[in-house]
Amino acid sequence: MAHHSFTSFQEFLNKEQDIREQIRIATKEIEQYVRDMLITLQAIHSEGGLQRIPECCEKSRALLENVRQGYDKLKVNVPKNEYYHYNDHWRYVTQQLSFLVALVVYLESERLVTREEFADIIGVKSVREEGFHVDLEDYLTGLLHLASELARLAVNSVTNGDYSRPIRISQFVAELNSGFRLLNLKNDMLRKRFDSLKYDVKKIEEVVYDLSIRGLKPVEHSGTSKEDVDESNKD
Repeated sequence: MAHHSFTSFQEFLNKEQDIREQIRIATKEIEQYVRDMLITLQAIHSEGGLQRIPECCEKSRALLENVRQGYDKLKVNVPKNEYYHYNDHWRYVTQQLSFLVALVVYLESERLVTREEFADIIGVKSVREEGFHVDLEDYLTGLLHLASELARLAVNSVTNGDYSRPIRISQFVAELNSGFRLLNLKNDMLRKRFDSLKYDVKKIEEVVYDLSIRGLKPVEHSGTSKEDVDESNKD
């Protein structure tokens, strides 16, 4: 009887190992595309990188098509209702993708990607009840990483002579910070990451302040040109 039990245990362990191996293979494939995206998007920080933003976003969107295929392979290997039994395999890569997709969407239209939109882009669900989905904490982790990347972009924008971009980044990250302050974060890693957000906000504010005291901060126009103001000052 005991012998029979242990034989069934071995069958279970073998099956478990096979599932994990298939998941590892699919995840490795996604990780490669993520590395390619990271390399592609780092170009925005180089000299003349701001001019390359459309090209970098286009290349990243093409890589995301491959990412979708990777998640298709991953999904078929995860048994129904066992998402959280195996998600340690793809958690980190999904967090990285949340950041990269959020960065692409920001660079394209200066807005925040929604969880639903991100899930759709990588070809999975946004709601837990529907099966293989984007875990909320993984999505939020990516957004916090985005704030750090935008702080870096604000500094490099000034170096590249774009003085209005840091001001727009500052407004966006301030709104992101306000959103996160509404959440009661229970996850330790997420809370630590959130603690660093205030430093990102401060760093961007310092860039904007520096532009202001150097007289480089663009004036917001309300239908009145600088020439109009100069003319009225002569009267």
